Amino acid sequence: MFWTRRSIYALVVVATIPVFFYEVLGIKWLVMPWGVVLLLGTAVALMAGFKSTQTYGRYWASQQAWMAIVAKSRGWGTMCRDLVRDPEESKKLIYRHFAWLTALRYAMRQRKPWETVDKANNVEYRRSYTVPEKEASLEDELMMYVPCEEVAQILVASNKAARVLSLQGIAVRDALDRGAIEPGAFARLQGAIGDLHGQQCSSELIKGFPYPRQYAIVNMIFVRILCVLLPLGLIQELEKLNGIVNGFMAGNMVWLAIPLSVLVSWMYTSLDQVGESTANPFEGGSNDVPITRLCREIETDLKEMLGEINLPRLDGGKHVVL
Repeated sequence: MFWTRRSIYALVVVATIPVFFYEVLGIKWLVMPWGVVLLLGTAVALMAGFKSTQTYGRYWASQQAWMAIVAKSRGWGTMCRDLVRDPEESKKLIYRHFAWLTALRYAMRQRKPWETVDKANNVEYRRSYTVPEKEASLEDELMMYVPCEEVAQILVASNKAARVLSLQGIAVRDALDRGAIEPGAFARLQGAIGDLHGQQCSSELIKGFPYPRQYAIVNMIFVRILCVLLPLGLIQELEKLNGIVNGFMAGNMVWLAIPLSVLVSWMYTSLDQVGESTANPFEGGSNDVPITRLCREIETDLKEMLGEINLPRLDGGKHVVL
């Protein structure tokens, strides 16, 4: 209710105005046949259900894509450790993989015009968690994993994560030429790089292609129309109860249209708001897929494979890392 309170305030105003006009000012024609409202409500319910299903499907697909990245990353670390003869060479390949994860998560956090993270109701929750991509530069993060000359090449690329994978492929080819890995190991490592390209595309597909705006806008318009017409339909129905209700509500049943309209309208507006938030699982909202935390978990796992003890803190040292 705190997250949706601005909608509730607006709904109270929308529901109060027609009831006030009807009861206090005596404008008795300000009613709507209940059948019309019921028909519209049924249509909006179907649209809301469709939107909820589709937006959750996007969220589920993003979870699957990033859990696949976690699995492929662990597999990459195992192959680099077991197939590359030189431990230092293995470490370079693994650290370049950290650079790929970093470039990818920064790409996923870039602001898109259709995202809702900057709306007031979402900004309030930013105090309870940290989005590192908003606080540190990509260059500083990459400097921890790859040499300066590679960082320069990555930063000028239009697709920085793809550029890292390209550099990874060049490094694997160079290792083969120098005899650091066997041809069979080269084939497996190149195949793994191809898989990572595929997972990156899956993540970019969700980020770069929003829930169809025509559906989102039509659903929003219909929900707002329903919120306006609902109290007009309830007024006429509740007016019929004035003659059969006793007590302090006798003759005042029309006023119940306000809380009832707010309650029903709030359900529809909240579903629409949840759908808009769920449709963008990488924008930095409080319910996003925690890609930064997943990257840190991957880094911890792979560094443990290398026998390192300087592991990243999963809590980021501040609040909860998204």
